[in-house]
Amino acid sequence: MFTGIITDVGIVERVDEAGNLRHLRIACAYPAESLMPGQSIACGGPCLTVVRCGVSGAKSWFDVDIGAETLARTTARRWHAGTRLNLERALKIGDELGGHIVTGHIDATARIRAVADFDGLRKIEVEVPPDLARFIAEKGSIALDGTSLTVNGVSVRSLSVLLIPHTIKVTTWGERQVGDELNLEVDLMARYAARLTQAGWEEAREKSL
Repeated sequence: MFTGIITDVGIVERVDEAGNLRHLRIACAYPAESLMPGQSIACGGPCLTVVRCGVSGAKSWFDVDIGAETLARTTARRWHAGTRLNLERALKIGDELGGHIVTGHIDATARIRAVADFDGLRKIEVEVPPDLARFIAEKGSIALDGTSLTVNGVSVRSLSVLLIPHTIKVTTWGERQVGDELNLEVDLMARYAARLTQAGWEEAREKSL
């Protein structure tokens, strides 16, 4: 589990293909002694497992394996040497929950429709996949590229978020442009609320038949 609060920006150093599996090495600023195989790290949104780790020069690195399902459903299929990724370590008991509960399980990818800068802020409009629109509400939470953000506005086909200068500075959001593809994860609580509502409606319907 994660919070959507980005703690580092990693850089993909190497991508190796192995059939339906893709091996990546990601350089980061995390202390080498704090990394170990088996750990979960959210990389650009998807939760990935560290399989190897070490140090090269002044930078730490960790390796991850990405399977066919993740490649098909996320932007990971487009990652290459030089790609910068928002990173977050897994939540520990006692850690501050500064964002919202994020699983690292991506629901869909979405594209940026518009970017507007004003007063040091950045407003980004993102397309909404039709089957996920019911899980998104104004002032609710959304995870985009692993970042916990508040939905500023929502319509049938899009949502907008407002980024403060700090977020722009410490994440990859300062690089984002119109047309860029993002990893999108809806709020877990919204998903369960929708399911409970649906289950209640189905039960009521069955009783009426």
